[in-house]
Amino acid sequence: MKRRTFLGLTGAGATSAWLGGVTGARAAGAGESAPDLQFDMDDLAARNQNRSTVIAQNGMVCTSHPLACNAGLDILKAGGNAIDAAVGVNAVLSLVAPLYNGLGGDLFAIVWNAKDQQLHGLNASGRSPKAWTLEAAQEMGLDSIPGNSELAWSVPGCVKGWADLLDRFGSKSFAEVLEPAIYYAKEGFPVSPRIGEDWSFNPDNHPSLAATFMIDGREPAIGEVMTNPDLAHTLEQIARDGAPAFYEGSIAEAIVERARDGGSKMTMEDLRDHYNTWDDPVSATYKGYDVWQLPPNGQGIAALQILNMLEHFDLGAMEPNSPEHLHLIVEAVKVAYEDRAKYYADPEFADVPVDWLISKEYGAERAALIDPGQAAKEYGPGIPEDESDTVLLTTADKDGNMVSLIQSIFGRWGSRIVPEGTGFAMQNRGFSFALDPDHRNRLEGGKRPFHTIIPAFVTQAGRPVFAFGVMGGGFQPQGHVQILVNMLEYGMSPQQASDQPRIKHRGSSSPTGHVMTDGGIVDFERGIPDSTKVALAEKGHVLRPGVRTHGGFQGIWMEPEPRRYFGGSDSRKDGAAVGY
Repeated sequence: MKRRTFLGLTGAGATSAWLGGVTGARAAGAGESAPDLQFDMDDLAARNQNRSTVIAQNGMVCTSHPLACNAGLDILKAGGNAIDAAVGVNAVLSLVAPLYNGLGGDLFAIVWNAKDQQLHGLNASGRSPKAWTLEAAQEMGLDSIPGNSELAWSVPGCVKGWADLLDRFGSKSFAEVLEPAIYYAKEGFPVSPRIGEDWSFNPDNHPSLAATFMIDGREPAIGEVMTNPDLAHTLEQIARDGAPAFYEGSIAEAIVERARDGGSKMTMEDLRDHYNTWDDPVSATYKGYDVWQLPPNGQGIAALQILNMLEHFDLGAMEPNSPEHLHLIVEAVKVAYEDRAKYYADPEFADVPVDWLISKEYGAERAALIDPGQAAKEYGPGIPEDESDTVLLTTADKDGNMVSLIQSIFGRWGSRIVPEGTGFAMQNRGFSFALDPDHRNRLEGGKRPFHTIIPAFVTQAGRPVFAFGVMGGGFQPQGHVQILVNMLEYGMSPQQASDQPRIKHRGSSSPTGHVMTDGGIVDFERGIPDSTKVALAEKGHVLRPGVRTHGGFQGIWMEPEPRRYFGGSDSRKDGAAVGY
């Protein structure tokens, strides 16, 4: 690909700029100069895939399904704000992409509130049942928590998360933002290609799933119209009565009844007592920008740790996707994931040294472990001085509010169990607990498990710049870093950065107790040259044959004066960036 030119920062608080050769794209008025663009988008002949960066002034929605995009845009056009649109989009996604997300799962969000000019972080992840303890698991003879079972259930935080977002920042009612999802649940929606490819499951093994998500005992064909009357009824109850309809009424009773049948310890009290937390996002600087993530129990700070290491290497002088570039990313991932495996857990139950983990001093110390010429087979976690499948959406509105929201039921189809009459699958996030009594992420009653889903945000000099995220389980910090390197080192627009081929490191140490001793494996997407793969193998990396796809990006970059939104949506998914 043709290298895009990046102009570095010209001073403290200055705006960096990508050379923009789009002189014919906007005619300036008399005596008015055309606004500078951050992106070099004149090289149309060398574009990576087949999507343009979408640009709009009044509002934007980026997500992985076109019906959800349109629902969000309709809410914005009807006077709703970015927060209203985010909840409405998520509700539609819970219907049209039920294998990835839904009311039975958890939610995290980072919101830029234009009124107070601040970032706000919402952790809407649920806790294990109070009676679900290590002792209870040991009595069952478990050495791990089975993922496709009620034992993997934690309280779903999603619906309370929607309520918390609307109560604090929304301008529309629950009924208004849920209206599109209720309509499609009743009238039907065509199954989209990417989602349709992943729809499959064995109906004999998962009868409750089959009863809700099959047509006459078979998977729906791509383009076939699906309805979900049970989910429509569930959403109507929430639209009428708010979050209590989910956590105290007949929906909660259906969840608890199925939990009891499967041996789960979940009770009505567990659901009724659920609460989410507003957590201050944490940040690290990279190339003059502040990159923000939510603190654990999620894995977001791993992306900050990786960036803190990478800034000690001159990535901008390397060719994108060169062996030198990709080797450094893989090694930084391996190092950061050692800390992720040891330290990331629910901070209400464990001491998580966040400030130390994301400090520049610690980043320099960890970067020194990386050999630019050789892959390591293993790394260890650092020692502090005082220490012996998912949907991602972004929205923006005419007032400058921006949202990065991610929601998931964890594994594809979650636990693969649908409480009777509810229309949604319950998550299996409790599978992520360790059963090692000495581990920070060990199973305990009323504890939030380690989470993979992470929203992200970038600011500069106190102003909002970029709401984004990359879905994909444990891959997400790797995806965040690859997007940011493509943009901040190589000057790509959000769509160009998304369309670049990705790599994924597998086999790192994990919070469930796995320890990497063999260096793991590197996966590739189509587009990485064979010469690069050979060079990586010569550095000692073990390569997985074939090509795959990794993650799903959505992102909105904001440029001020006049305000313009630049949206990108991953071509690996069914969705789009739309604006007006």
